[in-house]
Amino acid sequence: MKITIAQLSLLCSLTLTFGCSLAKAPVMEPQNNAAAELSSSSTNSIDSEAASDIRVTLEQESGAAANNGKSAIVSPEDQNSEALKTENGEGEQTALDDALDLTDASQEFWEDGDVDKSIEALDQAYALILQVDPGNNAKLIQQKEDLRITISRRILELYASRYVTTNGNHKEIPLTMNEHVERELKSFQTVERDFFEESYKRSGKYRGGIAKAFKDAGLPEELSWLPLIESGFKVRALSRARALGLWQFIPSTGYKFGLKRNDWIDERLDPEKATAAAIAYLKELHQIFGDWATVLAAYNCGEGSVLRVIRSQKINYLDNFWDLYERLPRETARYFPRFLAVLTIIKDPAKYGFTLEQPEAPMPFEVVTIERPIHLKTMADKLGFPYEDICALNPELRRDATPNVPYALRVAPGTGAAILSGLDKLPKWSPPKVAYVVHRVRRGETLSLIAMKYRTSIQKIIEANNIRRVRLLRVGQKLKIPLKYSS
Repeated sequence: MKITIAQLSLLCSLTLTFGCSLAKAPVMEPQNNAAAELSSSSTNSIDSEAASDIRVTLEQESGAAANNGKSAIVSPEDQNSEALKTENGEGEQTALDDALDLTDASQEFWEDGDVDKSIEALDQAYALILQVDPGNNAKLIQQKEDLRITISRRILELYASRYVTTNGNHKEIPLTMNEHVERELKSFQTVERDFFEESYKRSGKYRGGIAKAFKDAGLPEELSWLPLIESGFKVRALSRARALGLWQFIPSTGYKFGLKRNDWIDERLDPEKATAAAIAYLKELHQIFGDWATVLAAYNCGEGSVLRVIRSQKINYLDNFWDLYERLPRETARYFPRFLAVLTIIKDPAKYGFTLEQPEAPMPFEVVTIERPIHLKTMADKLGFPYEDICALNPELRRDATPNVPYALRVAPGTGAAILSGLDKLPKWSPPKVAYVVHRVRRGETLSLIAMKYRTSIQKIIEANNIRRVRLLRVGQKLKIPLKYSS
């Protein structure tokens, strides 16, 4: 998509405000003007070995202009004549526009998987802006500076992508073996052995579809094993942090990536929908961090936490995730080595003392559209099929009932016609109403004490009162306390 110089200016301002840290590395001698600009746009410059991969060849005096989104060679004479076209800055503006076109072309090359051509386009764009003399024209000065920053940042991103690509091959996530991975291997071989074997057995229900979705998205298929350490491949797994489902989304992150949650459904519980959200989240994290080790750490504890650790680093974290290891929260630090341990065992179970059973098969289904609320228990009893099966096929239904809007219900193959023909005989289901009492907070009371007094849960009180900070109860504050369900 083509963007204007004005839009680019705004984008750069937002990028700098957001402050996503780029790679840092030991100091080196700049190889050329572009490398010098890279050095000034980050805290440190790239080490000499890595710099050879992104060296900007400014010895070539040819520039380039975009031709239908791809670069075309422009002679130095043409560039000079454009620069001297008028004295009011028209030639400089044309050169900046051409540099922006080349930057757009670089993005297209990168999306096509051609990193070398992408870097070449940025080289030529940089050569163009070096020839621009904005004089005292504030608009041209700002545009040149925005382009310089954008190109420098983009080259650093491409440098990272040369080490971690997204073509879905096994070498995407190298099976590193070190003391941290060995510790997790030993844990799976001993105290967590039952967990691993049971999770592997459950994986058969979902992993085939997950692996296909990751492959179609251009991500490493190995990531389809993440739910083993996230949830043990349990669809209804719930963490202490209220993360739910195979992919353990908290409500806010799930909402950000399109997972709906209301009184009737919670799409974090749907394996297919949650997988799509996980793919979107992992792609976003990969754009920020550039390597899968750091991406998975951020998936576990949030990108903000990892970025804070990275900002405190004085080394190039993109080259060595393990330099971050000791600074991350313990659970997050263990996350990536646990994942590598899972991949290692899956690759050769016998070598690590495992005889893995055949995974469970996915549950086949067909889909019927239900127009009104009907409880699944009533449906199963009246039409004669297992209640547990239809619940397992529709885990996102919070009340085990279809919602009050048309809903695509999954049912066992061959039962759809019978269900549709018998719907008129099934009663409409209405959710029970919640009874409340009002409690006035007294000095010294906490949510846990109030919940114990009324024999309810802290979470229900929080949800009923939309409480965001549980420690900030005020004396005299009125709370609605949910007591029980009544018809």
